Amino acid sequence: MLLETLIMKKEKLTTVKASVTLEQALAILEESGYRCIPVLDETGQIFRGNIYKMHIYRHKSNNGDMTLPVTSLLKNATKTIQMDSPFFKVFFNIKDLPYIAVLDEKNIFYGILTHSKLLDMLSDAWNINLSNYVLTVTSTGKQGDLASMSKIIAKYVSIGGCMTLDAREEVGVRRTLFTLPLDTTEETLNKITKRLTRKGFQVTEIDNLQTGTVISYEDK
Repeated sequence: MLLETLIMKKEKLTTVKASVTLEQALAILEESGYRCIPVLDETGQIFRGNIYKMHIYRHKSNNGDMTLPVTSLLKNATKTIQMDSPFFKVFFNIKDLPYIAVLDEKNIFYGILTHSKLLDMLSDAWNINLSNYVLTVTSTGKQGDLASMSKIIAKYVSIGGCMTLDAREEVGVRRTLFTLPLDTTEETLNKITKRLTRKGFQVTEIDNLQTGTVISYEDK
């Protein structure tokens, strides 16, 4: 479910009504400094799509009629999410957009979620200020692997975060990234990596979040 604190509400946004001309929309875009802004219906409640500065300029450079309504160059009209949309839907719908429109339970335009806000939220999940190392551990991805790896690490430290990559079945090898807390010592780190290796898991990389360095397990 989307966190409301991540959403920029409608009242704080630069928007245009569907009746404005391309010339008027371009002036608003230039003044605001944004590359695109939401287009709403005349009531200011229904999201119609986005208007991009580059599309207007392209239209203008081709001697297009600038008195046409902004709706003639609408984009992303169906790119919306609900306030209660699951996270995976939010993530995959926003990936090619600067922002995505957010609708409330009545499909009324509520605001936008920007790409940068979503990335900030994901980066916060790393807990960089409260973490020391990130272990990249490979496994076959069979049932029970994640539980086994987590159990080994949890014997020594609290796991600050966990992310699994290469989750497709055809890949054959799965990488799991474990974030370890700030008070993790090198001695503890060595114990964890050795125990994981003995259990058949391979530690392929160790990132030191405090120094910004990357160490291959073979270097340890």
